[in-house]
Amino acid sequence: MGKLENYQKDFILLCEAGFIAVNQMDEDAAKKLFSASALLKPENYLPDVGMGYMHLGKLELKQAVGAFEKALKKEPDNEMAKAFLGICIALTPNEEAKGEKLLQESAKKTQDPEVKKLAASAIEFVEKFIKKSPSPAALKNTKR
Repeated sequence: MGKLENYQKDFILLCEAGFIAVNQMDEDAAKKLFSASALLKPENYLPDVGMGYMHLGKLELKQAVGAFEKALKKEPDNEMAKAFLGICIALTPNEEAKGEKLLQESAKKTQDPEVKKLAASAIEFVEKFIKKSPSPAALKNTKR
């Protein structure tokens, strides 16, 4: 790993650039940036959160859940990853209660005001739209 050690200081820059690429809807660049950052620090959770964030933005919930769970295996007390995981699960048909519980736990435990705000907004969305009868999943199933 000799040559990679020269780039350790670039880890956070690669992660930040990956999040920018996600926000610019440049999936190819985001994947490459998060993969490069994961090569530099495979034990760090940020590349996994980035990949999960990318998948969540595309509503690829199964892949997003996998990425956030991977991040939480590396850092179990990461409330940001837990909040994003809660959002993904809350959006999964018939799993909204489980997702809402994760969001509530995350909002309660975190000291980060942005994570609190994220969790609160997500809980409000679940209450207003996901738990509303008929649910989006129920509507989808009746159209078949």
